[in-house]
Amino acid sequence: MKAGARLRINWKNYWQIHNQKGSLMSERTIKIERIMKASPERIWHCWSEPKLFEQWYCPKPWAVKLMLQELHNGGKLHLKFEGPDGAGFEKHGLILECIPNKKMIFTDAFTEAWEPSSRALHVISFELEGLGDGTTKYITKTKYWNIEDFEEQTKNGYLQGTNMALNQLEALLQIV
Repeated sequence: MKAGARLRINWKNYWQIHNQKGSLMSERTIKIERIMKASPERIWHCWSEPKLFEQWYCPKPWAVKLMLQELHNGGKLHLKFEGPDGAGFEKHGLILECIPNKKMIFTDAFTEAWEPSSRALHVISFELEGLGDGTTKYITKTKYWNIEDFEEQTKNGYLQGTNMALNQLEALLQIV
């Protein structure tokens, strides 16, 4: 891929197949739906502004630093997580689909273009649907590549951590 070129991936059919209503957790998928008291634009602002993103994306007492976020199809994503004891890790990924104020899908399977990462764990999506009354349906889905990673992440509290982060987002939306 040429430098500066944008990657175009049509994941529509993939997500339509996996976008069925149902339980919060199913084989290899964690799905959370919430109604938030904010417009899609305000929620997107908390995703797209690094200083706001860093206030909510990671459940406390952990912290996250948004090192790079290129908000377009094929854009790079680089997050640095740090625990209260100073230990941490970094995640690199690729934004597969980005529609401002509506949807973002990203994965850690690639670090740029079609360059594979050292370990693919999941594909994460979030969708925003304005409900016309000042609220938004927020849907996030995490689809794991294999059942072993799904089970490990579930055991390690991924669902609880994601809900804590979304609670932090809702609190932030009250003041921004």
